[in-house]
Amino acid sequence: MNYQPMQAHQAVCYGELLWDLLPSGPQPGGAPMNVAYHLHKLGCHPAMITRIGIDERGRKLLDILKGKSVCTDYIQLDYDVPTGIVHAEQDAQGDMQYDIVSPAAWDHIVPDAATTAMVEATGYFIFGSLATRNKTSRATLFELLEAANTKVLDINLRAPYYSRPLIEALLEKAHILKMNADELELVTGWFTNYKSIEDRIKLVQDRFHISTIVITRGANGAILNMEGQSYQHPGYRVPVTDTVGSGDSFLAAIIAMLIQKADPDTMLDFANRLAATITTYKGACPDYDISEADALKI
Repeated sequence: MNYQPMQAHQAVCYGELLWDLLPSGPQPGGAPMNVAYHLHKLGCHPAMITRIGIDERGRKLLDILKGKSVCTDYIQLDYDVPTGIVHAEQDAQGDMQYDIVSPAAWDHIVPDAATTAMVEATGYFIFGSLATRNKTSRATLFELLEAANTKVLDINLRAPYYSRPLIEALLEKAHILKMNADELELVTGWFTNYKSIEDRIKLVQDRFHISTIVITRGANGAILNMEGQSYQHPGYRVPVTDTVGSGDSFLAAIIAMLIQKADPDTMLDFANRLAATITTYKGACPDYDISEADALKI
């Protein structure tokens, strides 16, 4: 039987969907959800591939996503494994420490014909490394990567859930790579002692044949390298409430601008505008208006 996707999507996000149990209270979390939310806000029609438990936490996540008009057609239900949770606590230095609890339903995403057909029909397939910590979701990811068109790796390293062989395997699949400066230094440190960020980017681009690489640098903006041409942006200075989800909004903005075929400078500027706007709110998926990002000036 030939399966057709229920609705055309411009992007699909694969991986974890969970609850962050923060000191201030539970918040829905997972980078794939955050990216999907911001893509929807930017006028794209994203889908999510993930898995939740048949429990109260799972039902609440579905209600939240439906309330935000994010497609839930490809979210799988698990009758045996609970919806994922993360315990978050602040250490003595004030840094947040995370315990990503197992078992979790998102570790058990399985392939099916309808999901594969949807991925084949979608322009951008966004994935990260955390979704590979369990063999089931990892196998499904690599199967879907064979069906995907433009593959976007948001590397999102979370110790101890990655290894050099695994990250190399993911990099070999990617057409577009987004990572932060610390992740770039860690990964390139496996291969070289280069000091300059430009040399490190070129190493990854040449070694893994990745045409587009984006490096986020927090308050210092970002670097975009497309086909060997480098573009830089210093970022925007705004009053920061928290930085949760700002990197996810940045990636969503890059993908939305690629869909619109924006030039690289425009793409990088808008992504920095949106990420800065999100830091003025609390939480990863606030209710905001795109005009707030448009109003920012250097």
